[in-house]
Amino acid sequence: MAQQEEGGNGRALLWMLAGAAIIGSNGLMVRFAETPATISAFYRMLFAGLMLAAVLTVQGGWRPLPRAVWWWCGAAAAAFAADLWLWHRSILLVGPGLATLLANAQVFFMALAGMLLFGERVGLRFASGIALAFLGLYLMLGGDWDSLPAGYRWGVWAGLGTGLCYALYNLSLRRAQAEARTSGGAGGGRPPVIQVLAVIALLCAALLGLAGLAEGSPFAIPGWESLFWLLVLAGFGHCLSWMLISRAMEHLKVAVVGLLLLLQPIVAFLLDLLVLDITVEPRAWAGLALTLAGIFLASLRGRSRLPAQAA
Repeated sequence: MAQQEEGGNGRALLWMLAGAAIIGSNGLMVRFAETPATISAFYRMLFAGLMLAAVLTVQGGWRPLPRAVWWWCGAAAAAFAADLWLWHRSILLVGPGLATLLANAQVFFMALAGMLLFGERVGLRFASGIALAFLGLYLMLGGDWDSLPAGYRWGVWAGLGTGLCYALYNLSLRRAQAEARTSGGAGGGRPPVIQVLAVIALLCAALLGLAGLAEGSPFAIPGWESLFWLLVLAGFGHCLSWMLISRAMEHLKVAVVGLLLLLQPIVAFLLDLLVLDITVEPRAWAGLALTLAGIFLASLRGRSRLPAQAA
C-alpha cells in the first residue's frame, strides 16, 4: 500500500511539473500567434471548448445542467474572458515572463476573498508574502516607476488585473463544480467536470468574440503558422495543462503544489531569455526570487488544496 501511494505521488509530481511548465510557455505561444490580444484569446477558448466538447461527446458524458450550474458557468466565463483580455495585452506589452508572474497575484486576491467572504484569518505568513512580493516587483521594475513608458506601466497594471480576474474565475469555477456535484442534473446523472469546463470555455469564447467585434479587431488568422500556435495554445496550453494540474492536486500536499506551481513564471522567464533574447539585469533576478518567495509564502494558508492554475 505504501509503495502504491509513493508511486501515485511520484506520478502526481510529474503531472504537476509538466502542467506548470506548459502554462509557463503559454505567453510565448500568444506572441508567436501574431494576432491581436483579444483575437488570440478568442481562438484559444473557442478551440479549447470544441476540443473538450469533442472528448466529452466521444466519452458519452453529456448531462443536463441545472440552472444554478449555468449561472456559475456564466460567471466563471465572464471572469476568465476579462482575465485573458488583460493577460494577452500584458504579454504583448511587458513580455511573457513578467506577465505570467503578475498573473500569479491571484494568490493574494484569493486570500482576500477568503477573508472577506468566508471569514478566513490572514496571518503573519501571508502578510510577509505580500511584502516580499511587492519588494521583488519593485526591484524587477527597476525601482523607478515614473520613468517607465506609459505602455509598459499599463502592461503591469493589466497583469495585476489578470490576477484579480483569475481569482474571481477560480471562485466561480469551484462553485459551478460544487453545484454540479450536488445537483446531479435535471435528467439524472452527475455532469462531469470536463463538461463544466467545456461550457465555460465556449461561453468565454462568445464573450471574447463580442469584445473583438466591439473593438473592430480582424478575426482572420494571418496564416498556417498562426493557426498552428493557436491550436497548440488551446490543446496543450489550456486543456492538457488544466487536466494534468487538476489530477495532480488530488495527490499532493498544498506546500508541494504551491512550490511546483512557481515553475510557471520561471519557465516563462527562461523562455524570454532563450527565445526572445531579452536581457535581465542582476537586480531583476533578485526581484524575481523575492517575488516567487512571496507568492509561495502567501499560498501556504492552511488550505488542503489550491485552485487549478490555467492562465
